[in-house]
Amino acid sequence: MSDRVKGLTVVLDNDYRQEDIEMIKELILQIKGVKTVKESIVNSDDLINRERITIETKEKIYDFLKELI
Repeated sequence: MSDRVKGLTVVLDNDYRQEDIEMIKELILQIKGVKTVKESIVNSDDLINRERITIETKEKIYDFLKELI
């Protein structure tokens, strides 16, 4: 017996203003089986996490390149 799926998460390619995603939300709601679409608001934790990931990635690339030299 296979697992049942209760929901999906959609990640946008960028952060958009709420006014700009209304059409995206409306289109997703038109897909068969979609009952609701909720927004996930960007907060300071998101920005901090993105910066940390960027710094860690740069450090890993730097370390890798340093080993090559």
